Amino acid sequence: MQQVERSGDGIRRLRQEKGATLAWHEGSGVGLIEKDGLRFKDMERTGELVPYEDWRLPAAERARDLAARLSIEEIAGLMLYSPHQMVPPVAGGPFRGTFGGKDFAESGMQPYALSDQQKEFLENRHIRHILMTRVQDAATAARWSNELQKKAEALPHAIPVNISSDPRSGARGDTGAEFKSAGADVSKWPEGIGFAACFDPQVVRQFAHDASIEYRALGITTALGPQIDLCTEPRWMRFADTLGEKLEDVKELVKAYCDGMQTTPGSADGWGRESVNTMVKHWPGGGTGEGGRDAHYAFGEYAVYPTDNAAEHEKPFTEAAFRLDGPTGCASAVMPYYTVSWGLDQYGRKVGNSYSRTIVHDLLRGKYGFGGVVCTDWGITQDPLPTIDGFGSRCYGMQEISEPRRMLTAIGNGVDQFGGNDDPTPILEAFRIGCGEVGEEAMMERMRESAARLLVNIFRCGLFEDPYLDPEESARVVGCEEFRRHGEEAQRRSVVLLKNRGAALPLREGLRVYVPKRKIGVSKAFFRGDIPAHEEDPVETAVLSRYAVRVDTPEGADVALVFAESPACNPYDAADAARGGNGYLPITLQYRPYTAATAREPSIAGGDFREDFTDRSYRGKTNTCWNESDLDNILACRAAMGAKPVIVVETLRNPMVVSEFERETDALVAEFGVSREAVLDVLFGRAAPQGRLPVQLPRDMATVEAQSEDRALDMEPHVDETGRAYDYGFGIGFDGKELK
Repeated sequence: MQQVERSGDGIRRLRQEKGATLAWHEGSGVGLIEKDGLRFKDMERTGELVPYEDWRLPAAERARDLAARLSIEEIAGLMLYSPHQMVPPVAGGPFRGTFGGKDFAESGMQPYALSDQQKEFLENRHIRHILMTRVQDAATAARWSNELQKKAEALPHAIPVNISSDPRSGARGDTGAEFKSAGADVSKWPEGIGFAACFDPQVVRQFAHDASIEYRALGITTALGPQIDLCTEPRWMRFADTLGEKLEDVKELVKAYCDGMQTTPGSADGWGRESVNTMVKHWPGGGTGEGGRDAHYAFGEYAVYPTDNAAEHEKPFTEAAFRLDGPTGCASAVMPYYTVSWGLDQYGRKVGNSYSRTIVHDLLRGKYGFGGVVCTDWGITQDPLPTIDGFGSRCYGMQEISEPRRMLTAIGNGVDQFGGNDDPTPILEAFRIGCGEVGEEAMMERMRESAARLLVNIFRCGLFEDPYLDPEESARVVGCEEFRRHGEEAQRRSVVLLKNRGAALPLREGLRVYVPKRKIGVSKAFFRGDIPAHEEDPVETAVLSRYAVRVDTPEGADVALVFAESPACNPYDAADAARGGNGYLPITLQYRPYTAATAREPSIAGGDFREDFTDRSYRGKTNTCWNESDLDNILACRAAMGAKPVIVVETLRNPMVVSEFERETDALVAEFGVSREAVLDVLFGRAAPQGRLPVQLPRDMATVEAQSEDRALDMEPHVDETGRAYDYGFGIGFDGKELK
């Protein structure tokens, strides 16, 4: 019989030659059972092997057995998600944590210690799905994961913790569109649309393979992604996180991403110690918000389908995520979007997708037979805010009923889990109401069905057998040289050269370069608070100095290098509403003030209990982006440089109107959330441009207004001074030849 390995932190591990490796904590009360010459963990503490403890059985069978043993309180806990957890927690803010009532800095605790709140989640609320954001480093994350698992193992049934993460590998960090996870120094890659710019699924597959290993070394077993919405609406604020808009190309990337994340090489069914569950989002496609507005906010709650093309938006799910080429077969989980999908509900209800029986029950569960976890997007069940211009009013169409009733509706549709909810009280009340309506037996069967789905994903990743990490190994793996190199190569590959007049690129190293600072006006943060006007330096001098000499004026420069970002603006103006307007403004993709003379009127969708109108049209209104000075920088450099080159690098978070400045540039480069080093490597010829446009750059804003939110590649592209159209798939090399 193999010997039990012992570590200094009380973790015991048994490696079996013909069976699973088992690990447990000596203080948990979990022992071992021997049967048929093999060992099993006695997680139920009965001394007898019960089905969920038997690692030889299929995960689904084990999950059903354990689900049948759980109380309704324990099932309710599985259906919840913790708030965003920082390791260690910071004082103040929405996600603070305390230790014996003290903030971390005052407590004297180790950075990986469990907070008061985390102990409450595990012990009293039975939560086993923890959302991790910022972490100090990989070793700390591993130790924190071990502490969570020790605590969970000591509780009834020893159900391990499933740690989840939002995307955390983007080279440029927070895009402002959603939470980005930081810390631990993972390898850095392009944003989603940057992967599309590589036009190579193998790049995505390599990312997913590397990221899954890094995630598991951090204790993460569920990725809240990929975001596989077709980005057919160019003004959408989440455009940059998608994998593109051309269906067949997106499907290839979806398969590469999910297969790479979920598959453990050498495993018969694909699942194992390197597997990370993927939660694809957002069913049935979130990229069709009317006018480009986003459904995080009530002023953007409606998705529309002007050309009745909703079916195409389902296909990244039904023809890719649900039909993987690899052995795991299907993405583990699906997240419906916040939106009210206008006209899709066959019962005539204008409600958010998780509340729509058509969208979840009839289509996702019924027509397409999805059997994995359905988890709502964050915060859809809470009561709405009194004003429409706020963050947190997303129980669309359900505001007239109680939170338990909202949850019961979603559960009845086939929803298993509630993102952003950590209070079991409403779920337990929903269960009580359901018992009165359909009977306790039927309601308990439905709740156990969700519990089993949630438990399957924990079993598949091997957490019941061995949830523990080696912090030193985690520190070696996360952000290792090989993974960093892969990410940096992908970043460089995603950079797109659009124009190179007079062979301005590549630049000669050692040149004198002028880089203007960016001036950003008052803007809106993700949570709708105001960000004061400020100035920022777009590139650190220490970084630029590795390529060139930075000078303070254009007159002293050999070349001007202007870093800019696609225009960004506020799509809703509460002051306009207060003056008697409807509050809605056009989302502009040009720098100069834009008046929406040709916008749709009236709007397709509209209506809210806080508004006495249904027309959300913004026709005739004017909006100005808060980074208009990016254009001023380009034009000022052109005037100052004379015949000397002006190079413009645009960070494209959305497609944009480049006709305002394209003729004033000698070279024009597009990048999608990569590091400055990656861009400079291309500018100075250390790497050849290989990326191609994963989007269309529109001729003008009238073209944007004329396109349909639900239709891909339906804009007339900009044509530059050389006669080339900035269409999907366009990009050139240094020699000016188009890439294929």
